[in-house]
Amino acid sequence: MQAREEARLGDILLAHKMVTQSQLMEALATQWRARVIDPAFEPPDPRLVDRYSPERCLRDCILPWRRRGSLTVIVTARPHLFARHQEELTRLFGPVVMALAQEHEVFRAVQQIRAKDLIQKAETKVAEPLSCREFLTRGKQRALLAICLAALVATLAAPWLTLALLTAWAVVTLCLQMAMKGAATWFTWRGMRAEARDRQHRAAALEEAARASTAPAPLTLASALPAFNSRRNRPAIARLPVVSVMVPLFREEHIASHLVRRLSRLTYPKELLDVCLVMEASDDTTRLTLSRTRLPPWIRVITVPRGAVQTKPRALNYALELCRGSIVGVWDAEDAPDPDQIHKVVQRFHERPPEVACLQGALDFYNAGTNWLSRCFAVEYASWFRVVLPGLARLGWPIPLGGTTLFFRREALEKIGGWDAHNVTEDADLGIRLVRMGYRTELVQSTTYEEANCRALPWVKQRSRWLKGYAITWAVHMRAPRALWRDLGAWRFAGFQLLFLGALTQFIFAPLLWSFWLVLLGVWHPIAAALPGWAFWALAGTFLASEAITIATGIAGTQLAGHLKLRKWVPTLHFYYPLGALASYKALWEIVTKPFYWDKTTHGLHHEEADELAPIIVLEEAAVSPAPRPA
Repeated sequence: MQAREEARLGDILLAHKMVTQSQLMEALATQWRARVIDPAFEPPDPRLVDRYSPERCLRDCILPWRRRGSLTVIVTARPHLFARHQEELTRLFGPVVMALAQEHEVFRAVQQIRAKDLIQKAETKVAEPLSCREFLTRGKQRALLAICLAALVATLAAPWLTLALLTAWAVVTLCLQMAMKGAATWFTWRGMRAEARDRQHRAAALEEAARASTAPAPLTLASALPAFNSRRNRPAIARLPVVSVMVPLFREEHIASHLVRRLSRLTYPKELLDVCLVMEASDDTTRLTLSRTRLPPWIRVITVPRGAVQTKPRALNYALELCRGSIVGVWDAEDAPDPDQIHKVVQRFHERPPEVACLQGALDFYNAGTNWLSRCFAVEYASWFRVVLPGLARLGWPIPLGGTTLFFRREALEKIGGWDAHNVTEDADLGIRLVRMGYRTELVQSTTYEEANCRALPWVKQRSRWLKGYAITWAVHMRAPRALWRDLGAWRFAGFQLLFLGALTQFIFAPLLWSFWLVLLGVWHPIAAALPGWAFWALAGTFLASEAITIATGIAGTQLAGHLKLRKWVPTLHFYYPLGALASYKALWEIVTKPFYWDKTTHGLHHEEADELAPIIVLEEAAVSPAPRPA
């Protein structure tokens, strides 16, 4: 098993509940002839910890504990890591000797003496020019207020001219958004046709090879199923890696047991899974919930100390230092990922070059049929993840990441500074920074099901947070437009503007465009009245074309997502998007008043739908040499 997996024997025994932590410690102490200590009763010397650095202590699970005469005692839960770093430790501390402690005891000891330093680093990992933590200083607030007052004066002085200019800008961005969505749909459709032809060619080649064989091969599951045949042409993975997945939790009262049940469906070997439930130190609700939940050995809890802000990206930055895996992922608390998702991620990273640093999976809803709002939300997600995002990838534009079902090469994630702890759409910002620093994001064909917001007020709160983050992300990266142009190039720079500024414009100025529909009711419209006849009809044609593209994209998305029953609801999106306009105004207000406020989305209202997701028998696994062991 160890020949096929990057797992230690102790991890394998723990994951399969063959030993307890205490029994493992006793066995390691006997094997390595080392003393077992508890740093909680005998705290480490902070000066020794600082010399090695608290971050490295967490990452390497190595704790320079105390000096005993001429020796420095190094505490670890992983003796092989002590052996790996022994030469460096000797250079730093002189003669060293190893002692043992459980992993969580090592982490807790470092956190207790250096929590303030660790959390400060988590809040400032991203360099200040690319972070929004100085987004609205007092001087910038005054400047923004001056701009708003100037706009108000201009509106009062020339209301019709201002209305005309804003309407013109809204129409231009509508046309560009329409072109983008149409191009994305076209490229996605063309890519699917190409993939279908490739599958047909492979099937024909296999059939020809079977006919050419002099003796009939015995019928096996692998020869009967095309999914297994495709594995033969894949590069083999010598040893499956450890994969860490962080699941941020906040005020989750009922979700823990359901989350464990969903994640238990994963087929990746449990000894290679490192699922980290990340919670805030101030979150008594989640702490109480987890205390009543029996967690398997491959799921652990990481508590994030209090700090200047309380956001999901700050928690992720802090937990990243404690992750074990070379691949790091993110799921949300309510997520139900496909059982074979980790296999697909590992295989894809193995096949792709190092510059592919991130994989984004598709998102869907397990409660799509709850009501009209959830149906429209599901149509919107299907359009975005099944049609638009694949099209953007084929266009070569930056991909604004979703907040979940993200997987990273850990080395690349650490090089770019992790997440911006102050950005409330840390995912979209991270996607742009990846591109700016020479990395690429690709889409992986695996789906995570989550809970759709099916009530209007929570939906508006969630969407306002997304739009606020989009606006802040655009403003941060446009601080130095020349540098952004240089990093992205002209084509991707244009894509960035359309994806962020274009989307914001469409939500904020949508009422200006909707007002033209009043003309059909005989209501006088100042812009429509001033337009020549041909211009008015051209504008009307633009609106109709936009609706047609939205409907076509929605139908294509629902078909690709398997939501055929939702196709009849696609035309009602016209009544769904006004909620987005309301959310945009809430976002604008919060940009000025509380830019870093995280308006939490409530989860846990539809556990039954998620728990009813049937476990999928995985026929297509990562190519491993020798053949992989079932989890």
